[in-house]
Amino acid sequence: MPDTIIERILARAAGLDTVQPGQIVTCDVDMTVVIDVQFAHDRLADVRAVHDPDKVAVVLDHAVPAPTPRDAGHGAKARAFVAKHGIDRFYDIGRHGIVHQVIAEQGLVLPGTVVCCTDSHTCAGGALNSAARGLGPLEILQMLCTGRTWYRVPPTIRYELTGAKPAHINGKDIFLTISGRYGDATDHALEFGGPGLASVPMSDRRTIATQGAEIGADFTLFPCDALTEEFLADVAPGAAYTRSDPDPDAVYADVRTLDLGAVEPMVALPGTVINNAVPLSGLDRTRIDQAFIGSCANGQLADLEVAARVVEGRKVAPGVRLIVTPASQQVYLEAVRRGYVSTLVEAGAVVTNSTCGACFGYHMGVLAPGEVCVTSSTRNFRGRMGSTEAQVYMASPATVAASALTGYIAGPDQVAEVAA
Repeated sequence: MPDTIIERILARAAGLDTVQPGQIVTCDVDMTVVIDVQFAHDRLADVRAVHDPDKVAVVLDHAVPAPTPRDAGHGAKARAFVAKHGIDRFYDIGRHGIVHQVIAEQGLVLPGTVVCCTDSHTCAGGALNSAARGLGPLEILQMLCTGRTWYRVPPTIRYELTGAKPAHINGKDIFLTISGRYGDATDHALEFGGPGLASVPMSDRRTIATQGAEIGADFTLFPCDALTEEFLADVAPGAAYTRSDPDPDAVYADVRTLDLGAVEPMVALPGTVINNAVPLSGLDRTRIDQAFIGSCANGQLADLEVAARVVEGRKVAPGVRLIVTPASQQVYLEAVRRGYVSTLVEAGAVVTNSTCGACFGYHMGVLAPGEVCVTSSTRNFRGRMGSTEAQVYMASPATVAASALTGYIAGPDQVAEVAA
C-alpha cells in the first residue's frame, strides 16, 4: 500500500508493513527529550530505571540561567536525574539552548525516526524527515520507562511547492500564507514537497515545521533530499538513518499547491495565526513598543544574519526595545564570530542568553499592559508574551528588525524610505 511520510515512519516504528489513517499503533521511540520545566513534576524522581539512556536527552532551555529559586531547583533535579540514570546527552548551562535547536544541531534528529518531547514545538524535527511531536509529561514518563508510546495515525495534507522562494521571503512568511489561507489543520499531518522545495533552505524548513503546531497539526514533515543530507553530514557525520519519503501514489486528505514566487511578506494579527494573517503591504501603520527576534522558530543563525543586515548602520527607533535571543549557545557563538552580535548591539538591540524566555512570557522581555510587540517567535495569542492586555503581532525576522528601526510594523524597503 502506498504511504505518506508519516505513515511510513509510524509503520516502521510499530514493526508493521503499513498503517492507515485512524489506526492506533504502538511505536518504539528513537529519542525522548526532557526539558527543565518537566522537572517541576515530581514523578520523574520516581523513575527507577530509564529504558535506554542512549535514547534520552535532557536539555535546559525554558528558564536558563534560572531566574527564580524554583527554576534553580528544576535544574538541580535535572542534574541529579542524569547522574542517577547515566544519561550522557545532557545540555546544561553553557551547552544549552532552545531544545529543538539543540537536538537538531547535535544530530539527535534523524530521518525516519520518532522523536518526542514535552514541548509542543517538537514538530520542528519534521524538517529533518522525522516524526517529531510534543507530548504530555505522563507520556514522556512512560517513554522513559518503556521506550514506547502510541499514536493515532493522522490523515495527511500535502503542500506541493512550486516556483522558487524569493530571497527576501522567510519560512515564517510561507507558514503565515498557509495559516492565513487554509486555517486549522487539527489532527492532520502536514507534508511538504514539490519542485519548489529545493529553493527552501533548511533554516526556513525548520521555521515552517516548528510553526505547524500553531494550526493544530500533529506532525509537519519534509522529505529527505539533498539539502537534508548536507545538513546531516555537518551535524551527524557518519550517522546511519533510513530516509522516509512518500510514495508517488500516496493518498492524501487534501493536496494544495503553493507558488513560492507569489508569497509576500506576511504579518499575523494578534490572537491567533489561523485565518488571521495578512500581507505586510496591506497593514496599516501599527506603532510598536517591542520587537523580538528569537525562539525555536526564528532564532537560527540565518535569522540573526538577516536581522543584522537590516539594522546595520542604523539605530533602533526611540521608545522601541529590540530584543534578540539566539536559539542556542552554538548559534550565539557563531553570530559573535561573524559580527552579527556587534552589529545588532551597535544598532541598539539587546542580545540575550539563549533561552525560551520572552517567547513564552517568562523572562528576558515580557510585555506590560497596553504594549504592542512584533515578534518572530512561535505564538501571538493573548497573554503569550506577558500581560493579557498587550498585543502581539507575528512576522519574519526581516520585518521585525525593520519595525524596530521605524517604530511601526514595516518591511526593510520602508526603512530605506524613512532614512531618505
